[in-house]
Amino acid sequence: MDMDSARLVVLQTLTQATSQDTAGLKPAEEQLKQWETQPGFYSVLLNIFNNHMLDVNVRWLAVLYFKNGIDRYWRRVAPHSLSEEEKTSLRAGLITNFNEPVNQIATQIAVLIAKVARLDCPRQWPELIPILMESVKGQDGLQQHRALLTFYHVTKTLASKRLAQDRRLFEDLASGIYSFACSLWSHHTDCFLQQIYASDEAAALSSLERTLLSLKVLRKLTVHGFQTPQQNMEVMCILWFIIFGKDGTCREKLEKTIILYTKVLLDFLDYHPVAFISLIQQSLEFAVSYLFTHVGEGVTFERFTVQCMNLIKMILQNHTYKPAKNIEDSKPESLEAHNIKTAFFTHPTLTEIGRRLVSHYFLLTEEELALWEEDPEGFAVEETGGDSWKYSLRPCTEVLFLDLFHKFSQTMTPVLLEMVQNLQGPTNVEDPVQLLIKDAVYNAVGLAAYDLFDNVDFDEWFKNQLLGELQVSHHRYKLIRRRVIWLIGQWISVKFKSDLRPLLYETRILNSNDLKDVFRALSLIYFLYLESIFGLLFQLLQQVTECDTKMQVLHVISCVIERVHIQIRPYVGCLVQYLPLLWKQSEDHNMLRCAILTTLIHLVQGLGSESKNLYPFLLPVIQLSTDVSQSPHVYLMEDGLELWLVTLENSPAITPELLRIFPNMSALLELTSENMRTCFQIINAYIYLSATDFLQNYAEALCRSFCHLLKDITNEGQVQVLKVVEIALKVSPILGAHMFQPLLPAVLRGVVDGERYPVVMSTYLGITGRVLLQNSSFFSSLLTQMASECNQGIDQLLGNVIEMWVDRMDNITQPERRKLSSLALLSLLPSDNSVIQDKFCGIVNICVEALHDVMTEDSDTGTSRDCMLMSNFEEPKLSEDEEPPTEQDKRKKLLALEDPVHSVSLQQFVYEKLKAQQALMGDQAFGVLMETVDTEIVRQLQEFLRGL
Repeated sequence: MDMDSARLVVLQTLTQATSQDTAGLKPAEEQLKQWETQPGFYSVLLNIFNNHMLDVNVRWLAVLYFKNGIDRYWRRVAPHSLSEEEKTSLRAGLITNFNEPVNQIATQIAVLIAKVARLDCPRQWPELIPILMESVKGQDGLQQHRALLTFYHVTKTLASKRLAQDRRLFEDLASGIYSFACSLWSHHTDCFLQQIYASDEAAALSSLERTLLSLKVLRKLTVHGFQTPQQNMEVMCILWFIIFGKDGTCREKLEKTIILYTKVLLDFLDYHPVAFISLIQQSLEFAVSYLFTHVGEGVTFERFTVQCMNLIKMILQNHTYKPAKNIEDSKPESLEAHNIKTAFFTHPTLTEIGRRLVSHYFLLTEEELALWEEDPEGFAVEETGGDSWKYSLRPCTEVLFLDLFHKFSQTMTPVLLEMVQNLQGPTNVEDPVQLLIKDAVYNAVGLAAYDLFDNVDFDEWFKNQLLGELQVSHHRYKLIRRRVIWLIGQWISVKFKSDLRPLLYETRILNSNDLKDVFRALSLIYFLYLESIFGLLFQLLQQVTECDTKMQVLHVISCVIERVHIQIRPYVGCLVQYLPLLWKQSEDHNMLRCAILTTLIHLVQGLGSESKNLYPFLLPVIQLSTDVSQSPHVYLMEDGLELWLVTLENSPAITPELLRIFPNMSALLELTSENMRTCFQIINAYIYLSATDFLQNYAEALCRSFCHLLKDITNEGQVQVLKVVEIALKVSPILGAHMFQPLLPAVLRGVVDGERYPVVMSTYLGITGRVLLQNSSFFSSLLTQMASECNQGIDQLLGNVIEMWVDRMDNITQPERRKLSSLALLSLLPSDNSVIQDKFCGIVNICVEALHDVMTEDSDTGTSRDCMLMSNFEEPKLSEDEEPPTEQDKRKKLLALEDPVHSVSLQQFVYEKLKAQQALMGDQAFGVLMETVDTEIVRQLQEFLRGL
């Protein structure tokens, strides 16, 4: 098919693809997808979007298909890559003219040219930059703009490449075109200013756009095009020009241009701090004059102010400008920068900056006050800060204030204390300016709390000033009440006597309607006020409507519950009734649901076994949060798993409903995510809760999941799997061995083969010890099965197991497992088996090592005893700050009472087994057997067994 015919067919298909006719849309898209790999397709697309007579939507779609094709098929190594001949033709066609009339299409063409340039420039496309430079010098306004737009996107794309070779190529390009870019920017800036003076608005706007584009090009070249920009006079001159400018009119009238100027400085400081040293003095003078003197009055605007504050902050924080603790070890450039900063920030300068920051920039604006009146929750959300707020003026001001305060506290502390002193006593509610100033000063004192520790007697200030201000009930004074509450919250963990807190809790704070600022002050409470505080928090939770506010209230409720533990039980009835309604209302707000889950976690921990009354609500919540087939799991799963775990840990008994949510676990184990550890903790909690019910229902499915996991999992993951088996054997030796039988041959093989990873080997030996000690018949059948599979004798295999066990005993670091190994190997005695007698020396060695681990001297009797023995279950005595034991903790202690590790004396067990072996063999033969043991080991053994 010739080019014209192909063009008609593709044009018709593109037209169908842009139509509203759904019947033709799908086939057209399929056809275009098939053509993506056909030779000549992109040449046809180029021809179509370059034809300005065609429909805009069709041309737009042609550009998009071309752009996507670059990503997929332009590289030579890509499947179905374009031929070199076609790419050469396409490159030539893309830069034949820059006269696209539609802005959106022009931008897309510029972007796709930049994509090709990223891959081909300069080697395969050396003519691109010269043609662009020639085109931007043309007289035709449209062509000039489109070429400049393309020039910017190409420069931006090439500057983003990070490989060393690509960076060198860009630096070569920058050195070659920097002068041209400077003259281009200067020319368009001059044109713009002339047109502004001539009141030619249309021409001025056109020139302004070219000024911005050329400055964007210059920004990329300046920041990324030079390794040592301080050695290039032209680069440094441009930066000086940006600082001092050509005319104040530009800054007064045009925010975009000004912001771009400051971005160049900030980027240059970030990437080239050493080169920036010569600009520190001028930059600080520039920023401080506009922010903190009359120069900026009526000229500055918010974004410019933020950028100037960022400039000061980055100079203060830059590590390159900080000398070493030992001055002699400092780099020369660090000392130079430090000296410049020190010389600039004189006492008068810092005093003026400090006063202006607090008395001007800290003041709440009319817009903020209006928002507080109209929408208190919206105001609280704005103050806690969203993504847009953190780039606004207030947080930037506060960060700069703190940076200056940390670095120059000796100068700034007296300034702030003087401002506090001037505001002592109640403020006239009819004077809004004074109220705003007091709010600002208190804000500063709260922010600098840690720095003011030695300079402010907060306890006296609280009693003599702040407490009285909390009791002023006038509506206009709520500004100060709110700030005082926040201020106390800032200082409460810094310097606030505990015996003053009752005064705080008894004030109007308990009746405050301010939504946000009570939270921090309530983070530490006395039980005396628990009912009142919790009731008010619950009322607040019901009254507010913003999700962010509800989340904050829930966070404080969670903190309160966590702090008081079981003492919360009498007060949570209303909350328990309300949470199901809140959960239902928050169906479309996953972050709020996360906050509810966190509250439920603490609530279950506080309620303990009484949390079983929440199951009708709690278990469906867990089910939804941990079901990977439900979309909310992406947000809720981590908290949902934690809730599932604490629910099991605090459950007094297994229920059918608890068992029914376990099938969610199968898919969770397949994810092998960072939540895997919690998943294994949940499985273990089920085993502790009811091994029989759980294993009979789910052991088979768990075995399948574990077998799959063990094929592709880390050593740490293997240990987590094996611990489940070990706990099952500990809780129910017979049922555990039967249910996890498919996994046990691999464990025994790991022992015989001498698993290299110590923690895995330790776990293998723990499992083997449990089976041998508590289910010997199963151990025998396992040996028989293994011997058959390995074509070995049973005795030979047993000998290999014992030999490796003795050899790898040092892999076992836990005293419980070391004692278990001793008990397990001793359980093979008495025996007339020659293999066991042959390994007798090793068994005795292990027993003596374990005796050293567990035997301690009883101070009451003066005799030695096994310190791991547990005789009865005692409820622990808890301090006020300790959490009470969970139901699972109690189950573990009861289980320990029956565990041989904690119920059998190793000393007595060794004695009985050796006596039985002696009785079996006779004194003489036993004596010969004992001679195989090192004499020092025998001496230590006799010492341990003395008195039995």
